[in-house]
Amino acid sequence: MTTVEARPDLRRRPTRRPPRARRLLGLVLTAAVLALLAYLSLAVGTRTTGAGAVWDALTRYDPDSTDHLVIRELRLPRTVLGLLAGAALGLAGAVMQGVTRNPLADPGLLGVNAGASLFVVLSITLLGVTSPRGYVWFAFAGAAAAAVVVYGVAALGRDGASPLKLALAGAAVGAAFGAVTTAFLLVDQATFDQFRFWQVGALAGRGTDVIAQVAPFLLVGCVAALFLGRVLNTLSLGDDVARGLGAHVARSRAVSAAVVVLLCGSATAACGPIGFVGLTVPHVARMIVGPDYRWALPYSMLLAPCLLLSADVVGRVIARPGEVQVGIVTALIGAPVFIALVRRRHVSEL
Repeated sequence: MTTVEARPDLRRRPTRRPPRARRLLGLVLTAAVLALLAYLSLAVGTRTTGAGAVWDALTRYDPDSTDHLVIRELRLPRTVLGLLAGAALGLAGAVMQGVTRNPLADPGLLGVNAGASLFVVLSITLLGVTSPRGYVWFAFAGAAAAAVVVYGVAALGRDGASPLKLALAGAAVGAAFGAVTTAFLLVDQATFDQFRFWQVGALAGRGTDVIAQVAPFLLVGCVAALFLGRVLNTLSLGDDVARGLGAHVARSRAVSAAVVVLLCGSATAACGPIGFVGLTVPHVARMIVGPDYRWALPYSMLLAPCLLLSADVVGRVIARPGEVQVGIVTALIGAPVFIALVRRRHVSEL
């Protein structure tokens, strides 16, 4: 009787790349796309310039060159602001959705936009502030004040600041602040004329002085948000499970809310209210990497400025020789994308 020796299968089986490697590769590719969009933001506009002019303007600046002046004085500040504000809005949206366990939450849920708008109107009406540089501190103070009121109202009662109570308190405070803002605008035409340019949401008209004012808050907020991945993963399991795992739920929510105010308040103060970025981008990030916030947060930080810069570039070229402000373009781009995303059940659920 002969025995047949089993031969080992010498065919090489394809090895699957581990999820971590794929996610890291996705981050690198997203960063490359963001770098390309940053270049387009410097090169494209009413006056289109080439790659050589962009590089020369950054490395060998000639104040007598019109192209160099346009790039350094106009396009570079709005590109840097788009990078910072986009990252802040993306992270703020992801943190807000994680804290409230609400896929429709955005940074405005804590009343940040309403508070910033009210304080900007008050600064124009009562103090005669007329420049974005002057708006910044009032908008930031208004955003912080609104968030404190919302969190204080939601914290009343036995359960503390639960996700549902945060959403309800945010809606109530936002409506109240919005009513007061509208009342001021209706009785003062001059205030309305000043306020509408900030309210539409724009990257244009903000110089390096505005960036210098908000950059420290944006950078600190971004770093702090990236460390909240494990906290948000724990909160997403529910309050009872989170407590069982040793998490301090109230403190975690308070810290997360403070980070949202820091990020969204700074971005709103500098650019005005810009919608759909903080709402849509976290859904795209979770569609790519799943519900793990340790990955969703860095993806949101890179994807959001991609959306903001692409919207800014589109706004410059669709209405030449003028331009459409970025807040309008993000709404036109973000609304259809968000509708398509929420129709997919596994994306809309947290």
